[in-house]
Amino acid sequence: MKTDSKELTTQAMQSAAELQDEQCSQPQENLNASIAEEVERVEEQIVVANDDKIVEQDSLAIEVVSEPEGQEKMSDQTEELNNEVEEQKLSTMTTVELCEQLASDIQNMPVSQLRTKVEQIKVIFYKKIKSLDEAARAEIVASGGDAETFKSENSAEENRFKELLLLYRDKRDKAVAASEEQKEANYKAKLEIIEELKGLVTSTETLGQTFATFRELQNRWKEIGIVPLGVTKDLWETYHHHTENFYNFIKINKELRDIDLKRNYETKLEICERAEALYELPSAVAAFNELQKLHDSYREAGPVASEYKEQLWERFKAASGRVNKRHQEYYDQIREEQERNLALKTEICEKIESFAVLPLVSAKEWNDMQDQITELQKVWKTIGFAPKKDNNAIYERFRAACDKFFDAKREFFSGMRSEMDDNLQAKTDLCIQAEALSESEDWKATTDALVELQKEWKKIGAVSRKHSDIIWKRFRAACDKFFDRKAEHFKEADSKFNDNLTAKLAIIEELRAMQGSEELTFDILKEVMQRYSAIGFVPIRRKEALSKEYKDVCDKLFDELRSKEGSSRIEKYRQRVSAAKTSGDGNGNMGGERERLYNRLRGLEADVKLLENNIGFFASSKGAGAMVADVERKIEKAKGEIAEIIEKIKIIDAQ
Repeated sequence: MKTDSKELTTQAMQSAAELQDEQCSQPQENLNASIAEEVERVEEQIVVANDDKIVEQDSLAIEVVSEPEGQEKMSDQTEELNNEVEEQKLSTMTTVELCEQLASDIQNMPVSQLRTKVEQIKVIFYKKIKSLDEAARAEIVASGGDAETFKSENSAEENRFKELLLLYRDKRDKAVAASEEQKEANYKAKLEIIEELKGLVTSTETLGQTFATFRELQNRWKEIGIVPLGVTKDLWETYHHHTENFYNFIKINKELRDIDLKRNYETKLEICERAEALYELPSAVAAFNELQKLHDSYREAGPVASEYKEQLWERFKAASGRVNKRHQEYYDQIREEQERNLALKTEICEKIESFAVLPLVSAKEWNDMQDQITELQKVWKTIGFAPKKDNNAIYERFRAACDKFFDAKREFFSGMRSEMDDNLQAKTDLCIQAEALSESEDWKATTDALVELQKEWKKIGAVSRKHSDIIWKRFRAACDKFFDRKAEHFKEADSKFNDNLTAKLAIIEELRAMQGSEELTFDILKEVMQRYSAIGFVPIRRKEALSKEYKDVCDKLFDELRSKEGSSRIEKYRQRVSAAKTSGDGNGNMGGERERLYNRLRGLEADVKLLENNIGFFASSKGAGAMVADVERKIEKAKGEIAEIIEKIKIIDAQ
């Protein structure tokens, strides 16, 4: 097996030190001759090693990049998924919003990140312009015109978009020119460092001063940015060659070399610890991105003693593998969520498609069906993206199903003008009847009669928009006139309601005073609530606000009581953990307990996410109120358990 050049250099210095120890009794000229012979022998081996291109820094760079399996693939997948998400987001914008987005990106994003974003916006913008032109052409044809007469003209948005593209190109060209100038300056600066490296081997300074200068040159080299691509390889090889020459320089003794290796070891050890800590970061994407920086730092850290090299690398590789796996699982979850979204959207499409073929015969049926479709459209907006390959297709299916229904609805209502006139006459007759009853003092009979008229009003179909508001205000005014007179008549009865209101307000204040009280219990709270319920009615105008105020203060008190119960459980758990720690057998048990709690936490978070994702869809179904309320209770219960588990994990970690 071949030995790399730095190890040979180390061997040379070790051999020189050994010769000094063994031959300390020999004359000085014999000792120097022995050292020179040993160095000459190792230098010959270094030449062979360099000819075979076995250089520790190069091999380490290859290791760090290639060893973590799938790392490069994962980076490509990340970029691809990010591009997909961004493209889907842009596709929902209007042409005006796309112009605003492009202007914002040009102003705020670095030029190096602009190209892909600009191309995405450009493709989507011109697709929308083309779609608008096609719609305009179709409208001409639908109105009996000739499609050949249509001539597309640049809109204000299109002209602005072109101006923004010119602004972007100007910014890009300036950035490219500045970048090339900087690269040339960097190239010259690095050539100067190489010349200084050459001079180190002939320096007359002390060994410590020379080594400090060498380290300062290395730091300067790392701080300088990139150089023109055409000179990168030769420049790096030249720099590396003179770096190796310096390490081979006979004046670098074993002690300084060991110090350098020790410092590199400590640096890489710290990098390993930081890589291992990344697994605990909440964001898998942030952890993955930070890992890439640590890989660069590991590569630049320099060599370590051969007995630690493999050990450190395996530790760093293992930490990288865990972060990479978590990153992959994160995007697998995104794909699974997108598949679930596709299933939900497919179900909505199927439901709307089934509506389009129903035999609807009345305006009420059409309007009721439209309300259901509107609710489904709201649910659609709450569902996230489907997989990219399916996203456009499922949206087109959804849009086609909605268009089919609304086209049929328009066709139905186009034949309803005469029916609307009949509805207007029927509602006018109801107005005349209501106006005749508005002066009556037979409160009970007239109330019943007006209620029946209101029911009849609801049964009558729609009238034209021109008359709808006017006829409704006329009918409402007649009803209000009677009920205002009735309310005045029964004003004396309201005084009792006002007394009830005062009593209930006093109980609410009593409940509010209980907040934070140590004596508060469920039994006391229930007793006060029973007293509140025993009080009679309050004025109708205050009923809703009073109920809300009462519910809010009761909810806070129940939350406070539940919090006390939760705090009690947490305190008992803290005592149990402390007791296990004191007994000496808690370390292993608590480790298993923490893992169990962590797994339960992840499961609950996934359950909450799924329930919140689907609750809007459930709410669109008739009679689903109880189901929605049950789901909301489950969500709140799960969130409370999540908070308690997090507190327990903190207790375990604090021991």
